[in-house]
Amino acid sequence: MCKFFSAVLKTLLLCSTMVVGVAVIAAEPPVNSDTQLEKVDINQADAATLAQVLDGIGMVKAQEIVAYREQFGDFRSIEQLTDVNGIGPATIERNRERILVRLDQ
Repeated sequence: MCKFFSAVLKTLLLCSTMVVGVAVIAAEPPVNSDTQLEKVDINQADAATLAQVLDGIGMVKAQEIVAYREQFGDFRSIEQLTDVNGIGPATIERNRERILVRLDQ
């Protein structure tokens, strides 16, 4: 009889371990390599939005982007961001998929 209860106990422990393992796996969010990046229109966004969305752009640099846009008009291309002091090609490449350039027509 003792062997019977021991076998039942082992089976219950094995089943509960498997259930817990499944629950842990199910609780983890799925990894999706096609995650959508937030995008920002550099001709419309305010400094806070630019700083939040663009990687490597803090509030000071975002304010410089807005000031440049106000002084010289809308950006005609993503590459024109290099005209803003302190923004180079590496920053643009790191953010290329996040940047939109919509022109008023």
